[in-house]
Amino acid sequence: MFVSRIARTIASPKKALTTAAVAAATAGMVLAAAPAQAATTASASDAKAIAQKMIPDDAQYNAFSKIVEHESGWDVDATNSSSGAYGLVQALPGSKMASAGADWKTSAATQIEWGLDYMNDRYGSPVAAWNFWQANGWY
Repeated sequence: MFVSRIARTIASPKKALTTAAVAAATAGMVLAAAPAQAATTASASDAKAIAQKMIPDDAQYNAFSKIVEHESGWDVDATNSSSGAYGLVQALPGSKMASAGADWKTSAATQIEWGLDYMNDRYGSPVAAWNFWQANGWY
């Protein structure tokens, strides 16, 4: 009888998960659902290393880095509570960065790519964007 119960449980994944959750709750454990897409949020040092690979020119990297340091402190998940700007480069709205990749919320590389494109398109380069930032306190 015990074997047939296991066979029925295995045949019913929903019931198996429910049974596991009940057992875990009884034991005082917490089960959390796995995210549909694994987060790739990078640490500040990881994000800096990615940016250095993507921006080989020292002057351009240093300017990009200064902007990102001021805007987000190299926090991929940084959110401005008043404006809603998001990410390393504080895109507003953050969803604009989807043009660089579907993983824009969690990927430093995607946010850096979008930020570089923005700086190059709007100002000509990260150095020019940094010059504007210094004069205006924003870019």
